Amino acid sequence: MTLSRIFSTTTFLLFTTFFITPLTLPANLMAAHGISIDGVLKYPADFAGFDYTSPHAKKGGELVMHGLGSFDKMNPYTLKGSAPDGLSELVFETLAQSSLDEPFAAYGLIAQDFEIAPDKLSMIFTLNPSAAFSDGTPITSEDVHFSLETFKGKEAHPFYAAYYQDINRSEILDTHRIRFYFAKANREIHMIAGQLPILSKKFYNQHPFNGQDMTAPIGSGPYIVKDFKQGKSITYQRNPKYWGNTLPSRRGQFNFDTITYKYFKDQIVSVEAFKAHEFDFMSINIAKQWARDLQGSKFDQGLILKEYLPHKNNAGMQGFVFNIRRPIFQDRLVRKALGMAFDFERTNKTLFFEQYTQTNSYFSNSDLAAKDLPEGLELTYLEPFRDQLPAEVFTSPLTPVKTGTPQALRNNLRKAKKILAQAGWTVKNGVLSNKDNQPFEFDILLVSPSFERVMGDYVKNLEVLGVKATYRTIDPALYIQRIQSFDFDMTVNVFGQSQSPGNEQRDYWNSAAADRNGSRNLIGIKSPAVDAMVDHIIYAETQHELTAACRALDRVLWHNYYVVPNWYLNRHRLTYWNKFEKPDTLPLYYNPFQLLMTWWQKGN
Repeated sequence: MTLSRIFSTTTFLLFTTFFITPLTLPANLMAAHGISIDGVLKYPADFAGFDYTSPHAKKGGELVMHGLGSFDKMNPYTLKGSAPDGLSELVFETLAQSSLDEPFAAYGLIAQDFEIAPDKLSMIFTLNPSAAFSDGTPITSEDVHFSLETFKGKEAHPFYAAYYQDINRSEILDTHRIRFYFAKANREIHMIAGQLPILSKKFYNQHPFNGQDMTAPIGSGPYIVKDFKQGKSITYQRNPKYWGNTLPSRRGQFNFDTITYKYFKDQIVSVEAFKAHEFDFMSINIAKQWARDLQGSKFDQGLILKEYLPHKNNAGMQGFVFNIRRPIFQDRLVRKALGMAFDFERTNKTLFFEQYTQTNSYFSNSDLAAKDLPEGLELTYLEPFRDQLPAEVFTSPLTPVKTGTPQALRNNLRKAKKILAQAGWTVKNGVLSNKDNQPFEFDILLVSPSFERVMGDYVKNLEVLGVKATYRTIDPALYIQRIQSFDFDMTVNVFGQSQSPGNEQRDYWNSAAADRNGSRNLIGIKSPAVDAMVDHIIYAETQHELTAACRALDRVLWHNYYVVPNWYLNRHRLTYWNKFEKPDTLPLYYNPFQLLMTWWQKGN
C-alpha cells in the first residue's frame, strides 16, 4: 500500500510495496507515537531512530541519480503526464512514516499522536505543532482535510479515490486535531489513513491541483525543488529549515545537500552514462547488464562497487499481460495456449545467466501463494463461484509451463495448437485463422529495449503456432499515456505485492477499475469471483483469513491465464560509485531508493 513511486515513469516495470503479517485485531489499537495492524510496535515512544539508520550519518555532499524518459508536470498525484522522479518522496510527506524493518508499522511524522476508536470506525490524528511547509506556513487540520478531499476527488489520479474509498470523511476538531471516519471496520484502514500525503491548501488555492503549469510545488518534506530543465533534469536541495530534522522517524536519513536526477532515453544508454560517472547509483533490473556490462578496470580498482542485497519483499507477479478488452484475447483457452509458447528455462539460461526464478504465483516469494489444492476456508471462499470458474481452480495446483529442452518446447507447442483448435483457431497456409479467415495478429508494447531480446524468442515460438506477433519499444511518456488508456494488445507489467495485501487490490483486479483510465487493472478483468476474493482480502481480520483469501484469488487469476508468467529475483542488484558510507544494518522490506536515503557521502 505504499504510495510513493506508484506513478513514476517506470511504474509499470518496477512497483514494489511493503507490508505486514496481520494478526487478529486487538480491542484497542491506540499507540501514542505509532500505529500498526496488530497493535505491536518494535520501537518505544522514546526511540532515537530506526535500526537501519546510523547516528553517525553526516549531512552534505551531492547525489546524482538517473531517470528514464522525461517529465512534463510538477504534480505526482494526477493522471495525465509524467512527474519528475523523487518529487513525491522528497518534497511531500504523509501523516505517518512507515518502518522498513517491521512488516506493517508506522510512526509519527506530520501527526505525532494516533487515537483509534474501540469500534475501529474512526481515528483522531494530533498534528505535530512544529510541522510546517517549506514556505514556513504551519500545517493545520485544514490542510489535512483539504488533502483528503482532494485525493478523494476527481482531480487526483483515479487510484486514490479507490484507495481511500473506506475513509468516509474528516472532521476538524481544532487547529491540530482531526478525526477520520471509516465506512466499515478494516484491519488496515488506519494504516491507509496514515499514508495520506499532506498538501498545502494555500499553495493549491493559488495553483490549481490539476493545472498544467510547471510551478515547483510547496511541500513539507526534507527537500525543495532548486531548479529543473523540463524533461531533462531536476535538482532538489535539502531544506536547511526542514521542520522534521530531529524527529526519530527522520534521523539519519535524507543526508545529501542536493539530489539531482538526469534523464536518459533508456536503461541501456544510462548504463554507459553511469560508467562514465554521469551519475552515482543504479538499481539493475536487466540480468545481462549485471553479468556482462558492469565490469572493467573501474570495478577492478574498486571505484565502482556491485552488491547483491537481500530483502523479504513479496515478489508479486511479472508477466506478459493480455488486454482482454481485445476480442482475440477474450477466450481463456487462447490465452492458455499463447502462454505455452514462452520458454522460461531457455530464456533464463541464454539471456539472464540463470539469475531468476520462474514465477509460480501472483504472490511469488510469499506464504500467501496458493499451494496444492484449495481446502478449508480457501475452498469456502471459492465454492459459491464454482459454476463460474475453470474446473482447474479446484483440481489443479498452480504449475508454471515447463520447457528447457527443444523436445519439451515442441511438445508444448503441439498441445497449444490443439487448444487453439478447440477455441476455433486453426492454421491455414501457415497462418492461424478463425472460421471467418481472420488472422491471429497482435502487437506487444514495450517501454524498455531490454525486453526486445526476450520478445524475439517468444515471437519466434508464436510463429510456429501461426501467430503473427510484433513488438516495439516506444518513448516512456507515450507508453504511460497508452497504458493509462489501455491502448495496447499485450505489454509487460509487474503487479507488485506486499506482505499484507489490501485496498490496492481493487485497483489491480476489480470490475470497477477495468473501465477507469489510469487504473492498474491493465488486463480488463470483470469477474464477480475476483471481486469477491478482493473483498475477502480487504476485510480479513486474521492472518488465516487473509492467507485464505489471497490464495483463493491467486488460483482464480492463475487459471484464467490473464498473463504469461515471467520471473522474479529475491534480492536487489545495486551498483554505485564508491563515495558512500552506509549504516551497519539493512532494513527488511525496502526498495533501493529507500535504502539510499539512509546513506551519506564519504568525507563529510
